[in-house]
Amino acid sequence: MIDEIATTAEAYEADALPRKIDVHTDAPQRSACADLPEEVTRKPVKSKSPAEWAYERLVLYIRNFEEQLDPAQEVAMGFVGGDAGVLRIEGMGYFDPDIVTFYGSDANGARTQLIQHISQLSVILRALPKPSGEETPRRIGFQLSQGINADQTA
Repeated sequence: MIDEIATTAEAYEADALPRKIDVHTDAPQRSACADLPEEVTRKPVKSKSPAEWAYERLVLYIRNFEEQLDPAQEVAMGFVGGDAGVLRIEGMGYFDPDIVTFYGSDANGARTQLIQHISQLSVILRALPKPSGEETPRRIGFQLSQGINADQTA
């Protein structure tokens, strides 16, 4: 038991701040996302729609996943519970209050879009080989996080 006393203001602040914990059995010293970036914590969680908050956290997971890829790989998303295959993620968005959407292409290069209600959100991030002929892999996590900044300054 922790005998820690907090003021009402501290309790409200702690409740409003997002918390994230990751434990990895292969490398316990590594956290998947040590500090949340300012663009995510600038706006209080309670003032974000569920879709906006889900979108921002997905962006963080994608950025972290990409940091662990080798130069011959790119991030893609596998579909859960079906034979729909994978979607090479080329963009993401949300529609308040509760829809998140993924844009990209499938294994055959066909344009693909997944529209998902946040209550059904289940995403598998996968490492795929970068397309042949491309010099460098595309890293979308950084580009997506720039979109968070643009949304909050508009």
